[in-house]
Formats: sequence, C-alpha cells, structure tokens
Amino acid sequence: MKPIHMSSPDITEDDIAAVVDVLRSGRLALGPQSEEFERLIAEYVGVRHAIAVSSGTAALHMIVRALGFGRGDEVLVPSFTFAASVNALLFEGVTPVFVDIERDTFNLDPDDVERKITPRTKAIMAVDVFGHPAEWDRLDAIARAHRLRIIDDSCEALGAEYRGRRVGQFGDAGAFAFYPNKQLTTGEGGVVVTNDGEIARACRSLRNQGRPEMGAWLEHERLGYNYRLDEMSCALGCSQMRRIETLLAKRERVAAQYTDRLRRLEWISAPAVRPHVRASWFVYVVTVSGIDRGDVIDSLAAAGIPARAYFSPVHLQSYIRALMPGPVPQLPVTDAVARRAVALPFHGNLTDEEIERVVDALSKLPVGI
Repeated sequence: MKPIHMSSPDITEDDIAAVVDVLRSGRLALGPQSEEFERLIAEYVGVRHAIAVSSGTAALHMIVRALGFGRGDEVLVPSFTFAASVNALLFEGVTPVFVDIERDTFNLDPDDVERKITPRTKAIMAVDVFGHPAEWDRLDAIARAHRLRIIDDSCEALGAEYRGRRVGQFGDAGAFAFYPNKQLTTGEGGVVVTNDGEIARACRSLRNQGRPEMGAWLEHERLGYNYRLDEMSCALGCSQMRRIETLLAKRERVAAQYTDRLRRLEWISAPAVRPHVRASWFVYVVTVSGIDRGDVIDSLAAAGIPARAYFSPVHLQSYIRALMPGPVPQLPVTDAVARRAVALPFHGNLTDEEIERVVDALSKLPVGI
C-alpha cells in the first residue's frame, strides 16, 4: 500500500527550473532573486519592508534584537508554540513569561495576557498558531493601553487574514518561515516583515554580519550574524509566490475534507475557525476525548499512517526548567490541550482516498467517551 506522508512540499517543474537558472547564472548570494522575493512577500502581506533570512527562528531573533530587548525585560509569549518563539527571547537574555491559550483557537488568551503584565513587560509575542490568526484587535488594544511592543510570530500563517487584513501587518514586526512543511517553501528560510524603517534597516544589517546597508564590504557597524538567505532558495520562493493562492487553496480543500469526514467521530474535535478570519492551513490538528492521545498515534502508526503529538508545551521542556528554575507556570488550558492534540497527515496534495484511509483508521479505534 502506498505510504501516506506526514507532510510534503509542493514542488513543480517551474520551481526546479527557477533554481537551476540561478545555478547557471553564477550569482548564488545577495542577488536579484532575494530582492524579488522580498518585493513579492512585502506586496502580498501588505507591508513596506521584507527582509529575507535563513529561517523563521533567525527572523524572530533579529526582531527581538532590533527592538533592543535584553536582560531584565519580559515578553509575554505562549507555551503552546514551537520552541523558536521562546528561544528567540532567550538568545537575548529576555525572560519569557508564559501565557495561557484560548480553548478553541489555541492562540494567546487576551485575558491572561492582561493578567501577566508587570512593570518589566516590554512586548507581546503573539503566535498565529497552526495558521489561525490571533485575536489581534484585543491584543493591539492591550498593547496600546500598556505601551507595549508587539511581535507577530506568523511563521505558520502566510496568507492568513484577520478581519480582511493579512497577518504580518500587525504589531511592530512579524516573521514568516518557509520550512518544507509550510504553505510555501524555500527549503530552509524565513522573512522579517515590518512597516518600521528603523527595524528594517537594523535587520538588514544584522542578517549580514552587522554591515551597514551602504558601507564597505568589510565594514561593520554592529554585532551581526550570517542569517542571509541564498539565491537558490529565494528563486524557489519567487516561483512559489507566483502561485501562493493555489497552494493555499489546495491545503484548504484537504482541511475541509478532513473536517467533513471527521463529523461522524464524536470523540474528535476538528480545528476551530472563527468567522472573522481566514485560516492559512499549516497543519491539521485535532483534539481527542475518551482515549489516550498516545494510543491514537500508536494505532495509526500500526496502520501505516503517521501522526504527531502537537505541541509539547515549551514551559515543561527540560531545557526551560533548567534555565528557569522555580515554580512551574500554571497554564491549565495549555496543559489540557497539549495532552489531547494530534496532528494528522496534512499537505496540499493529500488525496481524497488518503484522507478517507486516515479517517477510517480513526473510526476503528475503541473509544469510550
């Protein structure tokens, strides 16, 4: 039986040709493809500046550094996220203050955000988890009331919209990531997006070993990094951006098929999508009741179907407990969701037959609700 893949990049002959053209050109770094990719991203998201970098993690790190956060500062962040959201703060000595999540979207709970603000709080890092936008109106109002900066971790959400505005426009700066399981891929890669010219200038310097935009090649104005994105990756990104809406529509079709077919299984809750948003489907994560999540994953594996526990809360991971000893943060919704969340196989080329095979395997599990 043909294996079902957990995720799969959507690569066409045009994508391959774009990369080959760059290899033939001899210009493999800091060339026209990176400039074009940045232009396409900025235009699509609806911002003035886009800075292509080596990963979403690099994008988040540069934003934190460009905003000048450091030791003694606190940033509010979810624990139900990929570790990079938190690591970007730790790289600069910033204290992550973990905030609980909403029960339906798994995004930051604005009420808990307000409860966690202290005199040391400098910013809110909101994550558009799994491609569902955070509740941006409320988060923006809280930030304004308390004079906080906002970082939009949209690494999972390219193309998502909140009340008609694409994510990446909110806050001081945002980050996207383009790993092969994302809606758009450059292999590895990411981008900073912002309307703030000073943040953009700082990030362009930081990604390129701290060089000034107009300075000599071996002149450095700040401590920087090699966070550049190569021309081959940018060429792939340009090619994929030219069909971004097709890529998103294919993933939306798969998500809709899953949601429709899972209705017959009362012990599974499909992902929620609020009426005022457009979700950009990164993964398809369900929550289960009446059965151990590990048993679900093991049973699917026995049927030749991959599944993953998604996410493991950051605040409970061993390296965080070592770096931040003391009482474990109380995040009851995060803990409850994390025990029950399962990511099913998901990508834009998943067939109806493969979706039915996954749902059929789930329907055979012995569940006592």
